[in-house]
Amino acid sequence: MKRLGIRLKKPGYRRGKPHIFFENKLQREFQAERANHKRCTDFTYLFLKNGETRCKCSIADLYDRSVIASVTERKITSGLAIRTLKKALESQPQIKEEWILHSDQGSRYTSKAFVEFCESVHVSQSMSKAGSPYDNAPMERYFNTLKNECVNLYEFQTEEALYQAVED
Repeated sequence: MKRLGIRLKKPGYRRGKPHIFFENKLQREFQAERANHKRCTDFTYLFLKNGETRCKCSIADLYDRSVIASVTERKITSGLAIRTLKKALESQPQIKEEWILHSDQGSRYTSKAFVEFCESVHVSQSMSKAGSPYDNAPMERYFNTLKNECVNLYEFQTEEALYQAVED
């Protein structure tokens, strides 16, 4: 291309600023002294045989690494994150003190709706720095195990079959 005098122009890109950012309160300290104190959340994609995707949002307690809430839907939205957090709150005993929910800086976790919901239920948000999956390693590990021991072993024809396998 150089010999022919053809120059490729890279598309313009301006790095945007996040709507809101929360400090990393975990600092890769993935142990908790008690249950319901530190939790992690993240999204992942799951695939049907026909190539369609489904999105899964999960929340895990760092005390015993148990997944306390998980919701799968067709699209990743802040509404999916809120529904998963509501499910986590309903599944656990009432917590009197504020607890930490750690996530990445995805737009679903920085959306006005999600931030306001967290504030209303006394959840203190914590976020990884951009582009660092190591800061949310427990969730990445959970999704790796889920996919390698369940989802990737089978071809799911329907979303109901996929949802049931993931729930089991």
